Amino acid sequence: MSEPMKLHARLAAPVEAVRRALTDAAELRVWLAEHAEVELPQRYEFWGRYTPEGDAPHQRPLHVDDETLRFAWTLDGVETTTEIRLRAESADSTILSLSQSHFDFADVISGAPRGVLQTYWYLSTANLALHLEGQPLLPKVDFTSAEMRSEILIDAPMAKVFTSLTDSEQASAWFGHPIGIEPWVGGRYAMGGFESGHAAKVVDLDPGRMVSVDWGPPGVTTWELAESEGKTKLTFVQSGFDEAHPPYAGWAGSLSGLYELRRYNELADWQPMWLTEEPSAEPQTATAAG
Repeated sequence: MSEPMKLHARLAAPVEAVRRALTDAAELRVWLAEHAEVELPQRYEFWGRYTPEGDAPHQRPLHVDDETLRFAWTLDGVETTTEIRLRAESADSTILSLSQSHFDFADVISGAPRGVLQTYWYLSTANLALHLEGQPLLPKVDFTSAEMRSEILIDAPMAKVFTSLTDSEQASAWFGHPIGIEPWVGGRYAMGGFESGHAAKVVDLDPGRMVSVDWGPPGVTTWELAESEGKTKLTFVQSGFDEAHPPYAGWAGSLSGLYELRRYNELADWQPMWLTEEPSAEPQTATAAG
C-alpha cells in the first residue's frame, strides 16, 4: 500500500475553535458536508451530495482526544483511515495535519472514488479556514452533479486578478507549485512548469477578462472576470468533459486553489496557508493540491 497522503495547514484560529469545528455536527454541516451527526466517541458521520459516495454515512470513529481525531471511512469497498492532528502554534494560530490512507494518484487518472481524496481534503480544509475566519465559503463539489460552475468575489482590481492568473511567477506563488504559462492563444499551460514535459493549451484569451485552457479529456477550464461594485467577480467553469465520468478530483483541486488566489490578491502581507510539513520553526510553501 502507498504512503498516506498528508497535508499541513496553518489556521488563523485558536485550537479550541478548530477542535469544535471538527467535532460539532452543526459546524460540520456548514463547512464540510450536507449532513453530519457526531456523538463521540461512538459516532462520527458525514454524508450527502458534497461527500464522495455520500448516499449514506460510511465513517466510524477510531480515536479521539484533545489533539487527534482518527476515523475509518469506507470508500469503494475499502476501509480507509483519516487522521487529523491539531497543535496550538499561538493563542490565535493552529497547525492542522491531516493524513489519509489508501490514496493513489492512479485512482485520479482512472476516476475511482478514492481518487478524489487528496483534493477533497484540500478544498475542505480551505473551507474550514474560511469558516473559522467568518468568511464566505468556497463552492463545494457536488458529487451528484456533472455541472461544474462557480463564482467568487475578489476584493481587488480586475487587472491585478487577471495578471495573477496568467503570469507564471504569480500563479506559481499562490498555487504553491510551478506553473508555466504562455498567455496567448495556442500557448502552453504547464502544471509542474515547462520542464515537466506535459502541457495543456490556451484555447481562448481576452486580455484582462478571460482565459480558457484545454486539458484534453478532463475538459476546458475557463476563468472569466467582471467588475462588480469595485471588486472582481470570477466565474470559473469546467466544460467539455464526459458527463458520465465528471473530473471531480480536478474540480476539487481547482476550487481549493481559489482560496489562495483570493488571499494572494486581497492581502498585502499574504503568506501561504499550506505547509510542506508540520513546522517546528519557519514553514515552507506547498501546493494547494498536495
